[in-house]
Order: sequence, then C-alpha cells, then structure tokens
Amino acid sequence: MRILIVDDEVIIRTGLCTVIDWKELGLELLPPASSAEEALARIPAEKPHILLTDIRMSGKDGIELAREVKKLLPDTEIVILTGYDDFAYAQQALREGVTDYLLKTSRPEEIIKAAMKAKQRILEKWEALKQENFQTAALRNQLLERLVTQGLGQEPSSVQEQLKLWFAQNGVQPDAAAMSPMSVLMVSASGWGDEPLARLLLGAAENMLFELLPAVTLLKHDRLLLVVRGPEGMSDDGALKQALQRVEQTLKCAVFAALGRAVDSYDGLKLSCGEAEYVFSFRGLVAARGLFAMDDVKDRQGGRTVCSQKEEAELSAILMSNHPPELRHWVNQKVRARMEEPSATAASVQAYLQSIVWSGHRWLDRVREGAADAGIAGNAKLREQTAPGEAHTMTFELADQPEEEVFRQLNSIMSSFHDAMADNRFPYIQKSIAYIQANLDQHLSLQQVAKFVHLNPNHFSEVFKRETGLNYIEFVTQERMRRAADILQGTQAKISEVAGLVGYEDIKYFSQQFKKHTGQTPSEFRQSSKD
Repeated sequence: MRILIVDDEVIIRTGLCTVIDWKELGLELLPPASSAEEALARIPAEKPHILLTDIRMSGKDGIELAREVKKLLPDTEIVILTGYDDFAYAQQALREGVTDYLLKTSRPEEIIKAAMKAKQRILEKWEALKQENFQTAALRNQLLERLVTQGLGQEPSSVQEQLKLWFAQNGVQPDAAAMSPMSVLMVSASGWGDEPLARLLLGAAENMLFELLPAVTLLKHDRLLLVVRGPEGMSDDGALKQALQRVEQTLKCAVFAALGRAVDSYDGLKLSCGEAEYVFSFRGLVAARGLFAMDDVKDRQGGRTVCSQKEEAELSAILMSNHPPELRHWVNQKVRARMEEPSATAASVQAYLQSIVWSGHRWLDRVREGAADAGIAGNAKLREQTAPGEAHTMTFELADQPEEEVFRQLNSIMSSFHDAMADNRFPYIQKSIAYIQANLDQHLSLQQVAKFVHLNPNHFSEVFKRETGLNYIEFVTQERMRRAADILQGTQAKISEVAGLVGYEDIKYFSQQFKKHTGQTPSEFRQSSKD
C-alpha cells in the first residue's frame, strides 16, 4: 500500500518522511511532492492509496488537491495536515472527501494512528470489493450454467436483462437489445500434471481466452465452458483456432476444444451446449488436441460394447496364470483396438471397458461359487471379493490412458485371488477349479488338470474328490451345466452355440445332460427364465 506526502515546506516534508518508519507500518513511502500541481502530475502513474497533504500551499491548496484526487482515484484516503486550527477549513475538507484532519503540531503517534485508520479503511474496502466480486462471479456462473442447460425462459425478466447486458459487455452480442449468432465452446487443457496444477492450467487458459475472444466463461472441474460470438461454421474461423493455438504456445500445453452449433437465441444455447458436450466426449478418441465440431464425429455409430465369450475365456486363463505382464499386454491390446475403431464413440468404449472389468469379477464369482459348492470356501479373503452384481459402474478417462485403470482393476482381482489361495490348506484344488471353469469349452481330461497343478493324476483325483465331494467328471459336468444355464439366461445364442461354449460337440448329448441336471431342456429353461 502506497502513501504520498505533499507539502510545500521542505522541513515538514523531510520530517514526515524521516520521523515515522512508514515501511514498518506496511506502507510504501513514495517520493514526497512539493506542491499540489506536482502531486496531480504524478498521481495517475503512481496511484497512491493514502494522501497526506498540507492544507495551505502556494498554488492549489490541499482542499483543491483533494477534490481533483477524488476525481482521479475515488478510493484514495486523504488526510489533511494544517497549522491552522480552523473548524471551517475542516468542514470544507470533509465535504471534498477528506477522511481525517490533523494539526501539524500533532505528535508522531497521532499521525501514525491516522495513517493506520486510513489503511484499515482501505483494507475493508478491498475485502468488501473482493466479496462482492466473488458473489457476482458466483451468481454469473450459476446463471450461465442454468442458461446453457435450461434456457432463458425460466428466468425472471430482471435476470434476463442482466444476462443480456453481461453478454453485450463482453462482446458476445453487439448490445443488450440485439442478437447475433453464438456458440458454446468446451475446452480442456492438459500437460501440467495432476491436481492442483491441472486446475491452475485451466484457470490460466480461461484468462487468456477471455482476453483473446468475445466470450463469457464458466470454469468447471475438468473443462472450461465459453459462449463465443461467431457465425455459422465458426469451427473454420481462423480467429478461434488462432486463440486456441496461442493458449497452447504460451502455456505449453495441449488444448482440446469442442464447438456446438451456432444459434441465434439464448434458449438455443441449450442445444449448442448439448452438441458441444457430445463432441467433447470424443476427447482422446478423435485426438488429444485440436478444435472439433459435430461434423467431425457425426458418422460414428459406436463400436462393440461387450467383451466376447472368447475374450472372457482368454481373460480367465490369464487371471488364473497370475502373470501381470501378460495381463497388461492383453488389456493394452484390447483397449487400444476398441479405441481405434473408426466407429467408436465414448459410450461404446466406456461400455466395453466396463464389460472387461465385469468379466474379471464374473470369473472371481464363478471361482467362489465353485468352491462353495465343493465345500471348500472357507477362505475369508476369497469370500470378501466383490461379485459382479456388487461391482460399481466406473468411468474411464479416455483422454488419458484408460488401459491403466482397467489393468489396475483386473490386477487387483488377480492378486486378491492368488493371495487368498496361499492361505488354503489345498490351494491346488482351488486353482484346479478355477482352471476348469476357465476352460469349459475345451477338452478337459483329469491328466491335463493334474498337470496344471503339478500333481500325480491319481493323487489329484483322490484329493479332489475328498475336498469337493464329487469325482472329477461329476464336477466338470456340473460346472458345464451351470455355465450353460448362465449363457441361456443372459444371451440369445443358439443351442448349438451354447453347447460348443461349454465343451459339447454333440447337441443331442448336451441337451440330455442339461435336462438331467436341471429337469428341463435348454429351450424350456430359456423360456422359463423369461416368464
């Protein structure tokens, strides 16, 4: 905070500058002025917050100085010093905006007290202005968010006029009564790292775009929303692209922007916002940076959304193997393939990634159920794992590396299972059950499974029956029928396809086995499941 002393007597100027330690009071002492005229010439550039001036000087006096200063800097605090104990002068000074009145004979502590009171009044003004600005900004943010999501019609007429004036003041509209085309623009900026730097970057981008474009802005959690002025086809406008490139070059970041259609009414901004939101959802799919509009994504109808039976079997085998590098390679391959599909949309990729994670949970659930039916589900760790029905729907950040989050989820499932198995008395029995469930579509001999768990077939057969209560063939058949029932309930696959998915080439034999275990043919079971 700066203070300027004005007095035409050099001894007074020097005394006021040296007797009081202004720096200790938190005030920056500007070079003193020897006249009102000198002070007025310097004030526009130096902008003092406190003016300490003599009232009687050659040329303009302190009251005339106070009057001129209040025109230039209305918030300046002015303290008058005079050698005349004249009440009429004091009254006139107060009318001109002087905030305090002291005699030159006042002791230093009285002058300090007056300066501190002036400083406090300025701080209070600043705080009030800060709060007012916060409240105004918060109100405008709320109004803008409601405008682009609900339209203008529901707002009171006074609010509508306030919004129109705001848009005109920021150059989005020529004036409050006119209407020109405008669009919603959504912008993200990346490259500075995680929170709070990411938030700081977005705020810096907002400040730059506000200066570069005729726009009103709203800073959201992960993006910046702007309403910009522009004609139809503004995605081809060089000024808009140049502004985004300027942000990238200045802030050393990557900018992705999604532009909604141009509309010629305030209520139309809802449509423009919805379009921009949809285009913005392709961030990370179409590109990591650049300006995009509806024409760039309108032909995308969506790729595959569900993990196939083959992929689920591959995943089950990998989870059973407890080999993280193999899991990471598989996840990277599958995720990248879906994201690079020309028809992929954010919704289709999100659904596919969720499907992969749910497949991992289904594998764990089948292992748990198989162990429970076999009477060996005593391990608390395995029972505590999340079943598919309990798994939360997740959102994967397509603009970053969604495969990392998918891998993390599946690796957690794999690690939990194998950690739990380490506590079992016969972990190889649980592993053999998981192996059987992962390969029900294959020929599964006792010797093959025994080899997988590194046991002699005879010894494995004996322990398997003792622990599960079923011999090997009975258990495999039971699991195949259980899987067939799940497929019949959850898909429209043909009976012949279902038979193949659970390891039967002979459809008639499969149907006989299924009816033996469920009391119904496959077709009857599927129909009863719908009723």
